[in-house]
Order: sequence, then C-alpha cells, then structure tokens
Amino acid sequence: MNKDATPPSLTAGSQTLARGLAVLRLVTEAADGLSPAEVAAAADVHRTVAYRILNTLCDAQMLHRGSDGRYRGAAGLLPLAAAGHQHLRTTALPLLGETADELGITVSLLVREADIAVALAVVSPRHGTYHVAFSEGSHHPITQGAAGLALQAAEPERATDSEQIRDVRKLGYAQTFGQVEENMHGLAVPLKLGAGQPFACLNAITVREQHAADSAKTLQRIGAELARIIRI
Repeated sequence: MNKDATPPSLTAGSQTLARGLAVLRLVTEAADGLSPAEVAAAADVHRTVAYRILNTLCDAQMLHRGSDGRYRGAAGLLPLAAAGHQHLRTTALPLLGETADELGITVSLLVREADIAVALAVVSPRHGTYHVAFSEGSHHPITQGAAGLALQAAEPERATDSEQIRDVRKLGYAQTFGQVEENMHGLAVPLKLGAGQPFACLNAITVREQHAADSAKTLQRIGAELARIIRI
C-alpha cells in the first residue's frame, strides 16, 4: 500500500470544489451569462455535471437562473467580493474619490492575484462631461498595461527584472497606451503597503496622454498617504 497516496475522498472533494469554482468564474465573467450547454463545454464536463454544479451554486445564492435559461451572478457574491482586502479597499475609497474629482479622470486601486491584475476599487469623477469607466473585479494579465508594470515594480527587486520594471521603480510610475483598452492612456503608481498586504498600485486611465502624465505626482502623493494609513 502506498502511504503517500491521497485518500480518494479527499481527491474527489478537491475536484468537486475546483469544478465548482471554475464554473462560478466562467459564469460571472460572461457578459450575458451562460447556458448549461455553454458551461458544460467551457468547463469540459458532462451536461448533467454542469447542471448539478449550477444548481448547487444557485442554492448558495452565488448564481441565479434567468427567464431565458441562462445563469448569471447573484447577490450572494457581493459579501464575498466586499470581504476581499476589505480594510485596504475601505481605506482607499475616500482617497480615490478625492483624486478622481481633482484630476477629472477615473482612478482605481489594483492588486496582484497570481499573474493577474485585479481592480479592487474603481472611482470615476463626479463632475465632467466625459470619463472612462470599468467595473470592480475587472482583470487583465500582469504583463499588460501600466498597472501590470506597476504591480511588478511593487515587488522586491530580482536579478531577472526587465529594464522596463527597473525604470518604473526609478521613475515611481508606469505609463502605457492601448495595452489593455484600445486608444486609452494608463498611468500607474506602485504602492509600498508593508508586510501582510498585497502588491498593489493606483491607476489612472484617460483618452488624453498629457492628462495621464499630469496625474503622476498626484497619484504618488495619494499612494504615499494610503500606505501611511494602512501601516498605522
């Protein structure tokens, strides 16, 4: 008998959980939800398995089935979303609001999760005729955009760091164009939040290059203030 073998019950439980989480992510990331057939195909499971997972998630109020037969995210997701880095998000929101109004552009707080940059908080200016908007929870690869560069620069230095990452650390910000959203300028500032906190950055997005560039000092100031409060 192999003493190192994982008990079948534990393996089965892990697989079930992994499938459930995969389906939850697939459905919530779909702009108009998914049908059971689409879930089965995307998750590579039999349709009866897909139905079982979907029904379980509906029972937990994580998903709901619409009158069109498609499944979408439900209200049960909201407490989970709010709990993610709650102290950091709650602390940042007032500062982001002030900054968005001061600059007249949308600003956000992003954190690194594995190789993904995730928008933890997004605030648009209360005034002005035009601004860019996107949703909290939006994400993109860490290799793209100003936020991706800033999040990599927020990490401890490594010998393998690219010259671009080293430049971001020297300048204190990263600026890119069209890497995440077409025709959009992004500027992001890496944050130094201290032990126990995620790698994070402040990000501004706008259609005007100069507007993005002009936001650097303000974002650096707000970032330093946020880091100071978090460390208290």
